[in-house]
Amino acid sequence: MWYMVPGTATKLLSQMRRGAIEYCVLALLREQDRYGFELTRTLAEADGLVTSEGTIYPLLARLRQDGLVKTTWKESQQGPPRRYYRLTKDGQAALDGFIVQWRRFRDTVDDLLEGGHSG
Repeated sequence: MWYMVPGTATKLLSQMRRGAIEYCVLALLREQDRYGFELTRTLAEADGLVTSEGTIYPLLARLRQDGLVKTTWKESQQGPPRRYYRLTKDGQAALDGFIVQWRRFRDTVDDLLEGGHSG
C-alpha cells in the first residue's frame, strides 16, 4: 500500500506553487498595477501561496524580460519611488491560455481523484 512519506506533502505543494505562481502574479496584475512588495504580501495572504520577495523579484524580472509585464516608477508617500508592474497584451494572452489549460487540467485531476473516470 502506498502512502505519503512525511515531508512529501510540503515538497508537492512547493512544486505545484512553483508551476502556478507566475500566472497568479499575472492574474493579480490583471486587476490593477502593483508593486513588488504588494504582490508578495497579497500572495502571502493567499493560503498555500506563501512566498518571499526573493521569489517574486526574480520572477517579475523574467516576466518583464519576456514582455508579459511592463513597469513604471511612481512616487511613494512612504519612502522612495516604487516600481509598478502592469500586464501587457502578451501577458494577458499568456494568462488567458493558462486559464484554459489550468481548467482542463484541474477538471481532469478532480475527475480522477473523485473516481469519476472509467477506464
